[in-house]
Amino acid sequence: MHILGIESSCDESGVALVKFDQFNSPADTSSAVKLPQLLSHALHTQIEMHQPYGGVVPELASRDHIQRIIPLLDQVLQASGVDIHQVDLVAYTKGPGLAGALLVGAGVAVSLAASMNIPVLGVHHLEGHLLSPFLSADPPSFPFVCLLVSGGHTQLMRVQSMGQYELLGESVDDAAGEAFDKSAKLLGLDYPGGAALSKLALLGDPKAFNFPRPLMHSGRLDFSFAGLKTSVLTQVNKMSAQQIEASKHDLAASIQAAIVDVLVKKSIAALKQTQLKTLVVAGGVGANSLLRQNLISECARLGGKVHFPELYLCTDNGAMIAMAAAMRLQYGIESGTKNYSFDVKPRWSLSALSL
Repeated sequence: MHILGIESSCDESGVALVKFDQFNSPADTSSAVKLPQLLSHALHTQIEMHQPYGGVVPELASRDHIQRIIPLLDQVLQASGVDIHQVDLVAYTKGPGLAGALLVGAGVAVSLAASMNIPVLGVHHLEGHLLSPFLSADPPSFPFVCLLVSGGHTQLMRVQSMGQYELLGESVDDAAGEAFDKSAKLLGLDYPGGAALSKLALLGDPKAFNFPRPLMHSGRLDFSFAGLKTSVLTQVNKMSAQQIEASKHDLAASIQAAIVDVLVKKSIAALKQTQLKTLVVAGGVGANSLLRQNLISECARLGGKVHFPELYLCTDNGAMIAMAAAMRLQYGIESGTKNYSFDVKPRWSLSALSL
């Protein structure tokens, strides 16, 4: 069975094709489950287009998705050697995300499915991220704790099985990704600044500035990064432009250390609380090298293991959407629909998916 996945929730247009040929019972959570195979994927990022504005402009994002999705679809089909008429189901990101951007992907997916009289399936964007490590060379097995650090989301979930998600903690204000990007902007780095900040941090002293670790010792699994951003703003306002430039590496390293310390501390606490030994990390911040290094070390100390998606799967992509749809079919949770009316959900809690 071939499933086409379309992602258009924000500023990346992604299309991918996966194949699977084994259906499993919903109760089957063994590591022997045969996972879907990624045949091909294509991605276009809008970063360059949004950089002059310092952030994503929703109307520009939507228009760009319209231009990109069909060429990306052609690219995926050509690379896979699969004819469009061999596609058995079209999956698309239904939410959360930017309403206009979501409507583009949904419209293309539903129109395509209707033209071929095949089922269509709307997928939760965060469930796609959560399941993206199953596409990696070392996939996890259920149950596990998942640290979701994607864009505006920072959450810890207990994942018992496919479709069984329990929220353990989440950000009460700014997410980790927002803390990276907003702090980077305060340092004068171009949008999106998170990756640039992490690169600067490689040459800095993480102890040069004592930035706060909000809620790290609260005993709760919730996150808060707004206070960190305010602390960075206060520190930068005390410094001249020359001082900021001279201290950029140390500032970046200290900011990164504060964010990573909180993410690692809370993740390990979640493993202890649930008595699980497997941690899955998904989303854009999951590409951060310090976070990966520290989580691997701390999980090993606990006698556990951490799984990450491949770096190219950390960003928004069509592969994770196709994968999530395939696994929902495999576990008998959904079968898709030929009702070609559709809507999108710009705000949509992952916990609402729980069976």
